[in-house]
Amino acid sequence: MVIERGRSVDPERQVEDVAEPTLRPRLLAEYIGQERVVANLEILLEAARGREEALDHVLFYGPPGLGKTTLANIIANEMGVKIRQTSGPSVERAGDLAAILTNLGAGDVLFIDEIHRLRRDVEEVLYSAMEDFALDIVVGKGPSARSIRLSLPRFTLVGATTRPAMLAAPLRDRFGAMYRLDFYGVEAMKHIVHRGAGVLDVAVQPEGASLIAHRARGTPRVALRLLRRVRDYAEVRAAGRIDAEVADAALALLEIDTLGLDDLDRRVLETLIHKFNGGPVGLDTIAASIGEESDTIEDVVEPYLLQLGFLDRTPRGRMATARAYAHLDVPYAGPAPTAVPEGRAPQRPLF
Repeated sequence: MVIERGRSVDPERQVEDVAEPTLRPRLLAEYIGQERVVANLEILLEAARGREEALDHVLFYGPPGLGKTTLANIIANEMGVKIRQTSGPSVERAGDLAAILTNLGAGDVLFIDEIHRLRRDVEEVLYSAMEDFALDIVVGKGPSARSIRLSLPRFTLVGATTRPAMLAAPLRDRFGAMYRLDFYGVEAMKHIVHRGAGVLDVAVQPEGASLIAHRARGTPRVALRLLRRVRDYAEVRAAGRIDAEVADAALALLEIDTLGLDDLDRRVLETLIHKFNGGPVGLDTIAASIGEESDTIEDVVEPYLLQLGFLDRTPRGRMATARAYAHLDVPYAGPAPTAVPEGRAPQRPLF
């Protein structure tokens, strides 16, 4: 772990932070979308500032790329405190977490991404830290062992997870506020693309921004990644200007189709349909068939396919739906599929 300007940075996240230092909004007023979450956070922050006390512990959950890390940094900025950032897998021992906790200042924010992946012995250290702002340390071994309690400054733990069901109940119950982040609507995605284009100083026409927004899977992280790749294409092939034709050509080169499905999404669907007759088939079997990790399929691919209605989870395994057959132009022997409007991401929440 690297300490940088008063915050702990997970080395795995350093590349992303350097790649887009200004694309993330810094204040709640700059944040686009997630209106329900933003409205609740405004009240939570204003109340904490009015009482001049640390914000209550907050848990954000939802699919990857929807702004959980951004909201954690916004909370720190709004409260005028430092943020220390790490992730569940990188905290290997209870002593690692104890070192982080004892270096927090009053009101500081500790952000733990993928908090569901904390080891159980590490997680237990958080219980007293979150509830009593104290750290229990056992000194010595055997009959001579004794417990020492160290007081901690009142801090705010912000956790982020894609799998809230995997959190232990004692940890989940210690969060004072829990917010689900949903996939973004198309209008919000357009605003995000336009804002990103302004930050990157790239000329984008409304039609080009709309096309990128429609194919970004309702996910800001995907939208900004696609915007950067379309910008590269425009600078090389179109004098730096992004219109609908340029955006369409760039996304076609990236193998992003009209609904935002990429090569991995299509491989999952094609495997289900062509190798397993549409399913049902287990997640691990699908992963082995296409040479991907099951966690990648479950966390990255499945949420959007479920939103589109292309995939069903059944007790016996995953199944491709009639919509998936229709999108891949494969004959389907079941009921007639319901059409999915081109380029439109559905708004039904994941959790």
